Amino acid sequence: MLTIEGLNSFGANTAEGLGRCYQNEALYLRLVKMIPAEQNFDKLKNSLEQNDLDTAFEAAHALKGVLGNLSLTPMYEKCSEITELLRARTEMDYAPLLTELLEEKAALDELCAE
Repeated sequence: MLTIEGLNSFGANTAEGLGRCYQNEALYLRLVKMIPAEQNFDKLKNSLEQNDLDTAFEAAHALKGVLGNLSLTPMYEKCSEITELLRARTEMDYAPLLTELLEEKAALDELCAE
């Protein structure tokens, strides 16, 4: 079961995230539980595999906003790094950064599935 304590252990800034949800814990947890199904993770992965930096940027930027608003700090930081590199249209191997982001997502997926 997803809890505030579990999210704190994950590294989320739940006080900040709850503040954005007007201290409504049920709403905050419901929104966090939507992250595992977020389509922009697949969009980002597929776009990077195809070297489509414009589409990858759109996906990363959207994820950055969602993750930032929910204060899912570990994922937000990784996504921010990817977003800024894509904003600058940096030609590089994004696989290591993407792997780190997806590992954080997998950890969150586990928390949401409990």
